[in-house]
Amino acid sequence: MFIVTGGAGFIGANIVEGLNRRGRDDILVVDNLTNAVKYRNLTDLAFRDFMDKTEFRDRLAAGDFEDHPVEAIFHQGACSDTMEYDGRYMMDNNFTYSKELFHFAAERGIPFLYASSAATYGDRTTFIEARENENPLNIYGYSKLLFDRYVERFFPTLTSTVAGLRYFNVYGPREFHKGRMASQVLQLYNQLEEQEVAHLFEGSGGYGHGGQRRDFVFVGDAVAINFWLADGPPRRGIFNVGTGASRSFNDIVRILIGLRGRGELRYKAMPDTLRDKYQNFTQADLTRLRTAGYDRPFTSLEEGIARYVAWLKGR
Repeated sequence: MFIVTGGAGFIGANIVEGLNRRGRDDILVVDNLTNAVKYRNLTDLAFRDFMDKTEFRDRLAAGDFEDHPVEAIFHQGACSDTMEYDGRYMMDNNFTYSKELFHFAAERGIPFLYASSAATYGDRTTFIEARENENPLNIYGYSKLLFDRYVERFFPTLTSTVAGLRYFNVYGPREFHKGRMASQVLQLYNQLEEQEVAHLFEGSGGYGHGGQRRDFVFVGDAVAINFWLADGPPRRGIFNVGTGASRSFNDIVRILIGLRGRGELRYKAMPDTLRDKYQNFTQADLTRLRTAGYDRPFTSLEEGIARYVAWLKGR
């Protein structure tokens, strides 16, 4: 059996789909469907059972899973809203819950792959997995960083795989429910579909209008790295998950307009409240991931957006 927390969410649902493609449906999906629209991510997927996150935590604490052999845990469940200011909720959801599941996995030798975030780097401009490069700008980033540092303390004594995946700007199918936290690829696509105009911020941080750059990674690549770690020999580490190449927001709009054959780009002023907290540049350093043995190429932005648009049109 596999356990996928956040299994009705963006990356989690893609992991469930990936397991289905491998012929596996012995999956426990764990999620919180307070945002009920997420159920749409599950309608075409096959899995053995669904469990609410609160019930799952209670049953985990009660030892109800002792007789269930688990092949791997993909812990994607988290509050990922960078504008969430309830620190107590964020820390319980992203830190305490993660500790509970980590210890369950580690004590039983179960591969444990969990979602960290590039938000741990905050306003730094060097994206190497090291403490001097970590400075989160919000409680979300801090909750992820604190758990990374927590599990790192156990690495010398662990015998099974435990890996934190610092996702950069992931985009692709099954993120429709994320609203303001959806990728810029989806948000700009929706703007063009609804208004025939895409809006980007004017220049900031030394970058021209729409020239701010991020490391945009296709969700299929994020899933592939999860599976590679779960399938392989025991590994411990915190790994960046990006392409290793930054691209501008202008590039996204250019690709979308090219695929659609029409559309317009306009620029707007960045709000003063955002200017000091805005990441103008991200680019994953992949040295640690490559050194660990992951040698597959990443999906280009052009190919990834084309595949995503085809999926959106086929829904």
